[in-house]
Amino acid sequence: MAGKGDNEGLSVGYRIGYQLRRLGLTFFGPAQLGETNDPTSRLAAERAAKVARARREREQREAEERARRSPA
Repeated sequence: MAGKGDNEGLSVGYRIGYQLRRLGLTFFGPAQLGETNDPTSRLAAERAAKVARARREREQREAEERARRSPA
């Protein structure tokens, strides 16, 4: 898993695929769309949600690990 930062919780394969999709949308995507219809914005929102989910899962694992280590 990647460290803390923009790539946290994202595999190398996903990061490469994301960049390829972003590049494809840049050159072959629609000319003009509003913010709600913009595929690049949707792609960025998808990535942000994936990072947030990975952070939550990591924090949950760390909390469980701390609970196991601390004496009851």
